[in-house]
Amino acid sequence: MVARPPLRLRIEAMRLTDLPAVYAIELASFTTPWPPHAYRSELETNRMATYLVVRAADELVGYAGMWVMVDEAHITTFAVHPAWRRRRVGERLLLALLDLALERRAREATLEVRLSNLPARRLYEKYGFRPVGIRPNYYSDDREDALIMTTETLDSARMAERIERLRAELATLQAHGTAGSQPVRAGDEPDRPRDQPHPPGAGPGP
Repeated sequence: MVARPPLRLRIEAMRLTDLPAVYAIELASFTTPWPPHAYRSELETNRMATYLVVRAADELVGYAGMWVMVDEAHITTFAVHPAWRRRRVGERLLLALLDLALERRAREATLEVRLSNLPARRLYEKYGFRPVGIRPNYYSDDREDALIMTTETLDSARMAERIERLRAELATLQAHGTAGSQPVRAGDEPDRPRDQPHPPGAGPGP
């Protein structure tokens, strides 16, 4: 197999000017997308929230968001453009979120995911998330239950070793130009890793 050129990605803070591209990915990724005003409200008014985008050259290809509340980092949204899936873009975003959670002194990271979304669950398990509970009838479209997944303590030696090992693996793949050309196991990057209907407090929208 011929290796592709190294995939050059930049992960940056989301800006208001990014919102049209973000919402296009939102619509392509979720059956219950957040309303158009939700991301603007999050960026402008929510001091607990951090939103990131990932760019390939000048193209916005994914985004993710997180709330840090006291000592818990709650991942609220996470999506990659359909044309850029299976290239470990999602893994790089997840690493960036975990790095931010550590910088902000969060003790653990948590999220909700559909019980049926096995690819997403496998990705999160790979990065140290474990099932800790169920939210019954969580999703408004079909009343499916959500699985609550939480990491162990983020600054523990075991979690630090896991993150650095996975970071090194991604760096090696990128250096050899194989991050997007190797066969990807189920769970290396999910199609729909976030199913939360809308950010807490954003309301259902117009």
